[in-house]
Amino acid sequence: MRLLLVEDDNHVAAALSAVLARHGFLVTHARSGEEALQALVPEGAGFGVVLLDLGLPDQDGYEVCGKIRKRTSIPVIMVTARSDVRSRIHGLNLGADDYVVKPYDTGELLARIHAVSRRTVHEDPAADSENALLLGSVRIELPTRQVSVDGTVIQLTRKEFDLLALLAQRPGVVFRREQIISEVWRTAWEGTGRTLEVHVASLRAKLRMPALIETVRGVGYRLVAPAA
Repeated sequence: MRLLLVEDDNHVAAALSAVLARHGFLVTHARSGEEALQALVPEGAGFGVVLLDLGLPDQDGYEVCGKIRKRTSIPVIMVTARSDVRSRIHGLNLGADDYVVKPYDTGELLARIHAVSRRTVHEDPAADSENALLLGSVRIELPTRQVSVDGTVIQLTRKEFDLLALLAQRPGVVFRREQIISEVWRTAWEGTGRTLEVHVASLRAKLRMPALIETVRGVGYRLVAPAA
């Protein structure tokens, strides 16, 4: 996979590029926002993921993310030392697919890169119409938005399906509450938090799998893939 690394610190970029290269990525390094935008011409230039540091010398990283999203649907992972909730929500609302806070574990970063790449494939309307997520006895048909357990179709609301599909595309990965709210409800309104809790409870009940969606206290939720 081709990856665009947007990082103004050459030492950090060199170290990270070496790690990414060892894991099979073809890395292009951009040192500024303008250099990154030029590298994405035309139409994404074949990159699979953009790893975007927010502390750039010429433009605010949020501004660069917004410009990238207007030009292409390539997944963008923001990398920053800003850990406050408002910053994360702002980044997600601008179109970032994920948000990693420094210092981060390299293994987690690699997992997130692969995860957003897989999700982009699943969301591609040109993808195989038979595309489905299999989680033990649970089958999630993405194109038809149908969920079944042991062959029995479960009737879900639109938001229940969106929530389940989001968590199921990255089993075991913890999704922050604000990230879920941003991606499923397309809002940053804090009052939506209670609605999220209700939807999680409803999914557990309808699927008759209380342990399928695990609450990570103070952070969010993750899907625990059941045994086949």
